[in-house]
Amino acid sequence: MATRPMASPQGEKGPIEGVKNLIAVASGKGGVGKTTVAVNLAVALERMGAKVGLLDADIYGPNVPLMLGTDEQPRAVSERRILPVVAQGIRMISMGLLSPGDKPMIWRGPMLHSVIQQFLRSVEWGELDYLIIDLPPGTGDVQLTLIQTVSLTGAIVVTTPSVVALADVRKAIEMFRQVNVEVLGVVENMSYYDPPGGGPRQYIFGEGEGRRVAEAFGVPLLGEIEIDPQIRLGGDTGKPVAAQGENAPGAKSLYSMARAVAARLEQAKATSVGPSIQID
Repeated sequence: MATRPMASPQGEKGPIEGVKNLIAVASGKGGVGKTTVAVNLAVALERMGAKVGLLDADIYGPNVPLMLGTDEQPRAVSERRILPVVAQGIRMISMGLLSPGDKPMIWRGPMLHSVIQQFLRSVEWGELDYLIIDLPPGTGDVQLTLIQTVSLTGAIVVTTPSVVALADVRKAIEMFRQVNVEVLGVVENMSYYDPPGGGPRQYIFGEGEGRRVAEAFGVPLLGEIEIDPQIRLGGDTGKPVAAQGENAPGAKSLYSMARAVAARLEQAKATSVGPSIQID
């Protein structure tokens, strides 16, 4: 697979009608809690008064329906138009709703390309302040399809304080920069643990690495998400912590992140440009 500088034809990509901000949530590797961040970001923004959609672009591991507590199937309103499912106030589409159960998706790149385009262009998203796209880990076909198909407002890269995770987050940031997608910032998940009843804060996976990598790339650290059993439980039971309000256990750092993302978007929209390379 080769890359060469080439402006993308404007007829082939652009915004989605009615969607004000199109945000990709990415990670360099799996296991960092990217989907947890994407789901709770969407819910927090909705609870703060925004109209929000969530596109689950992780075709091979679609966990968004589980985390939002729904198995409802989307409904077709015509041969080419689909209504998204609404869960926790979020308009959502996911391959997990179209192909439920344990059957794996054994697809090559062209099939992935087709599905992502349909999710973007054939779903009746309506008027949205934010459409959040939960990407699969890494820098593969889905990421490239997304970049070539729509004009992203920006991307958020999720990591943990682990040095191994940070090595991969650098690759994700460089990917977006190579195609001129604005990197809104870094979110460090599993940053710290506050023991019940007080006691010193514990940095189980390391301290400050997310901030250091953000500074190294000149992007903001948008949030440091705490380790709280309620965040994990909320995802497992389809009741995201953010849906319980900002004062719920584990929710404060998520709402702080959501406010930082909204503020950063306002700064980024004026300078965001589209991809400048074509990928064969």
